[in-house]
Amino acid sequence: MMSSNDSILSRIEFPADLKQLRELDLISLSRELRKFIIDEASVNPGHLGASLGVVELTVALHYVYNTPYDKIVWDVGHQAYGHKILTGRKELFYSNRKLHGISGFPNPAESKYDAFGVGHASTSISAALGLAKSTELQGLTDRNIVAVIGDGSLTGGLAFEGLNNTGVERSNLLVILNDNNMAIDPNVGALKEYLLDITTSRTYNKLKNEVWNVLGKISKLGPNYQRLASQLESAIKTAVFQQSNFFEALNFRYFGPVDGHDVVYLTKVLSDLKHIEGPKLLHCITKKGKGFKQAENDQTTWHRAPGTFDKETGQLHKAGSDQPEPPRYQDVFGHTLVELADRNERVAGITPAMPTGSSMNIMMQKYPHRAFDVGIAEQHAVTFSAGLAIDGMVPFCNIYSTFMQRAYDQLVHDVALQNLNVVFCLDRGGLVGADGATHHGALDLSFMRSVPNMTVAAPMDEVEMRNMMFTAQLPNKGPFSIRYPRGRGVTIDWRQPMQEIPIGKGRKLQAGDDVAILTLGHTGNSAKQAIQELEAQNISIAHYDMRFLKPLDEELLHEVGKKFNHIITVEDGTILGGMGSAVMEFMAGHQYQARIRKLGIPDRFIEHGKPEELQKLCGFDAEGIARAIRAAVKPQVFSNAG
Repeated sequence: MMSSNDSILSRIEFPADLKQLRELDLISLSRELRKFIIDEASVNPGHLGASLGVVELTVALHYVYNTPYDKIVWDVGHQAYGHKILTGRKELFYSNRKLHGISGFPNPAESKYDAFGVGHASTSISAALGLAKSTELQGLTDRNIVAVIGDGSLTGGLAFEGLNNTGVERSNLLVILNDNNMAIDPNVGALKEYLLDITTSRTYNKLKNEVWNVLGKISKLGPNYQRLASQLESAIKTAVFQQSNFFEALNFRYFGPVDGHDVVYLTKVLSDLKHIEGPKLLHCITKKGKGFKQAENDQTTWHRAPGTFDKETGQLHKAGSDQPEPPRYQDVFGHTLVELADRNERVAGITPAMPTGSSMNIMMQKYPHRAFDVGIAEQHAVTFSAGLAIDGMVPFCNIYSTFMQRAYDQLVHDVALQNLNVVFCLDRGGLVGADGATHHGALDLSFMRSVPNMTVAAPMDEVEMRNMMFTAQLPNKGPFSIRYPRGRGVTIDWRQPMQEIPIGKGRKLQAGDDVAILTLGHTGNSAKQAIQELEAQNISIAHYDMRFLKPLDEELLHEVGKKFNHIITVEDGTILGGMGSAVMEFMAGHQYQARIRKLGIPDRFIEHGKPEELQKLCGFDAEGIARAIRAAVKPQVFSNAG
């Protein structure tokens, strides 16, 4: 979907084209760029709100800086739609987040304008410092490094580590704080309150005016700017005596707050800051969803466009049928957690900035004193949970699988080593879809399996999920991981009474004689579909739902090993070190001679696309499972299969 030929945006393919414009033209360009993003997101949903909020900042950055020689690191990458459109990908933007299309996040393999791969939060300052230090070591005195970090990302511990080290290194680096008081949900924590205080402080607003009066003279004075910069520093330090500044304490020169939607003013500010050496922080105030009323008023829902919509009215297009649908696994988690909290006053909930996405908000509404959003701080979430558990609480720590990777040390050292009853509910397990490689939950089964004391479970449906949650909070269960996919389950009648499941016990869903299918988690439903499709082909198939990766059901595996020559394992996780590997190790250790075929995520990073497309790509959708079954029992007929 392209802009009309007489528009400014239609003449912009790369930042070099942008630099031919007058400053006042940037106002119209920003308006057109915002409309382009809304038009595209209305038919191809993506991260809408965050990118709308930084349109003017994006335009100003590419107008002032010489990208890709100068480096801009975005944090997190869902702010970068405008950046992608202005850097050679306007014609391709229709393919955003689609299979074989462009990524929804900056990716250096996709474009030289993407300075660093980003998908997880809080990485920009550390990465930018590395780029700045490399710039120094190479003697590139004319190259500029910029990190654009959202205030939600600033709640992550890695961001603080980056700030701390940058202040010591004193490298030339500009950190732009995009302050909109939002991550996916409203920001939380003391830093949020501090930023609010600093934006309303009379001292700092007075200082801001003095600062820009000085800065306005700098670019006209060439090499004499050091004297005025010294005056500027003196003015800042005078104000610091009146009100402490966190960033100044870390040796950053703090500038702002400024209006992040005044594109002309931003170009002047950025141009002036290029002449000030050392670590600098520019505090920009923006509005998430800017320019689209619905996204401004409901920033959580419109963080990512919730389906296709009417770009004029914001009315969501209705999807699906009027028939009752199974609930999302996320909602089953949220409602079940409240039921458990009703029964057990020691149950608590923790999430690192994902209350709505994980449905932890359901418990936060009923038991606000027992449910905690700790910000984008996965490491803290895990150790905080450990502190609760060691004193007798039963914390349900809900973290997306891909973000659990960030807290692996805390998982091992603070929870498992002390054998604490923390229940890890790993949302978005497996191939999550359009967010792609940065967000697929491919590794948790493998890395959880290697941790001593850890129980690793994956439900095949919502009823099993409720039973696993109930079991996990019973006394003396130790560290317990329950992983489940994003999206809907399979059971409409899911509110059944919860009951304890014997830990480490699977279940036989169907008897058979020719081949055994061993599944873990939601993939068992694809296997059921494949088995049903093969019933007419005279193939006798046994289906076992393992339920637990650790401990394994050894009794079940002995039964399978003694009876079957052909075994197929299916999991929505990496085939290295997961359930298939565990089954192969068991069979080899007991000298069973069965031929085993592992289906799962191959040993590579999987691109973005719809989950069903990616499962087909990896070969463990229903069609792929059926193909593997036929090849196992009739190899002479299906020798070229799968």
